[in-house]
Amino acid sequence: DIPFKSDVVPNMLDADTTIQFNCHKGISCFNACCKQADITLTPYDIIRLKQRLGMDSGEFLKKHTVPFEMDGDKVPGVKMKTDDDGACLFVTDEGCSVYEDRPTSCRYYPLGHLAMRAKDTSEDDQSHFVMVREDHCKGHYEDRHIKIKDYLVDQDIPMYREMNREWLQLILKKKSAGPTVGTPPETSLQLWFMACFDIDRFRRFVQSESFKTSYTLGDTTYETLEKDDVALMRFGYDLLKQVLFGEKSIPEKEGVWEERLQERMEIWEARRQAEIARRQHMEDEKYKADM
Repeated sequence: DIPFKSDVVPNMLDADTTIQFNCHKGISCFNACCKQADITLTPYDIIRLKQRLGMDSGEFLKKHTVPFEMDGDKVPGVKMKTDDDGACLFVTDEGCSVYEDRPTSCRYYPLGHLAMRAKDTSEDDQSHFVMVREDHCKGHYEDRHIKIKDYLVDQDIPMYREMNREWLQLILKKKSAGPTVGTPPETSLQLWFMACFDIDRFRRFVQSESFKTSYTLGDTTYETLEKDDVALMRFGYDLLKQVLFGEKSIPEKEGVWEERLQERMEIWEARRQAEIARRQHMEDEKYKADM
């Protein structure tokens, strides 16, 4: 079930770079890229696919994905499940059976998208791309030259980029926070997985009485979140920013924010002291070894 892991080393490009590439049913390698699939799914990918298949998010995750850890803090992500040979479960002799709703990374191929943030800045840079060249792909030899920005439009990527923007910003924010935040507690990791991937379970959580005792949302907002997966996805991002990074964007009942802030300060201080003790222990062990 674990997807194929590509070891391709790409080169950095920008939107005005002209590439030579074309993929079509008549090409000799048609479907080859889908038979060694390492596809990381975004939250919007899951919404599109689960709606396409008429499933709720829990059923889709169980049947079509495998979990993985995106970083050393065990922040959860999901990849597309493959068969025993590494092939995507949606590939057929005629091509992709969910082509109109295919994941973001499939749309970019043979490009990869880089999202970066310079140190000590709050703005992310999403203007760079990479070209993936795999031996089996003959699309690089087709007589078609196109600028990357035009290729993106051809693959309907601008809308996907907009839908994925806050997701990428959330990941960058987590990475740039580093040791000042530390490893999120298990409950925060569970919330991350639910809000980002298991959107239908997240909806039930938002509609629960326990949620309503902490947060103040109007009836109109609850009605929107009940019906609109994309609105719920974006609400989930705001909630994660509030829970993980202390960004107060969702109104809470009186006293809840102050209580949570005090708890987080205590947790951060405990982690800081633990890190100091760990470093001191390492220095003591090194000193002993040098004597």
